[in-house]
Amino acid sequence: MSEPAKNVSPHIDRPELEALWMPFTHNRYFKKNPRLVSGAKGLYYTTPDGREILDALAGLWCCNAGHCHPKIVEAVKAQVDELDYAVAFQVHHPKAFELANRLTAAALGDFDHVFFTNSGSEAIDTCLKIAIAYHKARGDAGRFRLIGRAKGYHGVGFGGISVGGMTPNRKAFASTLVPGVDHLPHTHSLEHMAFTRGQPEWGAHLADELEQIVTLHDASTIAAVIVEPMQGSAGVIVPPVGYLERLREICDRHGILLIFDEVITGFGRLGELFSPNRFKVMPDIMGFAKGITSGMIPLGGALVRSHVYEAFMQGPEHLVEFFHGYTYSGHPVACAAGIAAMDVYAEEGLFDRARVLEPVLEDAMHSLRDEPNVIDIRNIGLAAAIELRPIDGQASVRAMKIFHHCFDAGVMLRYTGDILAVGPPTTIGEGDIARIVDTLREAIRAHA
Repeated sequence: MSEPAKNVSPHIDRPELEALWMPFTHNRYFKKNPRLVSGAKGLYYTTPDGREILDALAGLWCCNAGHCHPKIVEAVKAQVDELDYAVAFQVHHPKAFELANRLTAAALGDFDHVFFTNSGSEAIDTCLKIAIAYHKARGDAGRFRLIGRAKGYHGVGFGGISVGGMTPNRKAFASTLVPGVDHLPHTHSLEHMAFTRGQPEWGAHLADELEQIVTLHDASTIAAVIVEPMQGSAGVIVPPVGYLERLREICDRHGILLIFDEVITGFGRLGELFSPNRFKVMPDIMGFAKGITSGMIPLGGALVRSHVYEAFMQGPEHLVEFFHGYTYSGHPVACAAGIAAMDVYAEEGLFDRARVLEPVLEDAMHSLRDEPNVIDIRNIGLAAAIELRPIDGQASVRAMKIFHHCFDAGVMLRYTGDILAVGPPTTIGEGDIARIVDTLREAIRAHA
């Protein structure tokens, strides 16, 4: 047995939990009220005491083919035996090229090249660096500004939190954020959108705020606009009809690159590989992660269209075109998992399955409309959120209590502020959806 942790905080009842500083977690509260999982299979986590927990959030929007899919597990095991690591600088390995070819062949349009990273945060910082370097490569180095959006979440790198619009993620680092960043307004309005099913009809005009930002800063200084097609971490904020199209038009008019953060929306969350398949709007760069390996091994990347890549492919061939990369870019085990996951998605028709189940999840979630303290429900694809009326002076407490109630009742979802979100694996069944919603209903009533 390991020795107990040293210097144990007086707040901790279980000293064996002390050493770990958990991310995005109220550490003192958690270590008094821990909820642990020790196994997973299919739709379920298993707790150390043997209880099964239905995973209503696909891990963290990532295990889109369910947990421990046997084909992905086997691919990972085989790759570890064959090649554990390969340097990505000046040397590489076949599976990185194989997965890149699979992705570019499956993506719509001329997304012809992939730059691999290890996570969504790294993917987005890579997208931002590509955008700025693209303009410089074309002799337009004055374009340095980046435009994000309020309530946006783009990971936790300095670039990601700078273009992101979540105040708690930014406030401790205000003096060190990337300069030259501005933000569009978010697109959520309780007044105009409450209880919308799918894309709201109101709100496309909010994209016109980009024209005001262009007027303020001058288009010649703006490199790129970055948005999540559907804002997942903010609580499933769905783009209004026509909104993404207007962003694309404005960017084209002013020579600005458009970046889509597809870290959550990719690989089946919207019933498609990526959001352009659904919304028919083509960005210039897409960042991805999470579902590429169904969460089994960390992997992310940036997909770029041909005009972006070709801007870098100038000058002497013996010189490095883009001074950027990671020790684990295109890691062999991650690429093996990604190839296997792509096979699973295709062979089992999981994107089609997500489209079939979308109205089932929509109807089930909207059946909670008249429950106590529910002020909004929104959904698209296999993603939905319930917004709750906060307890006076105790923001997020109501949602936290409902989250704990559901976990203890055998269903895991996610809460952010007073928003509860679900985003199950594409392998979910109608009966599982009914169980998620029944558990939510019971918990909402219990904490009214």
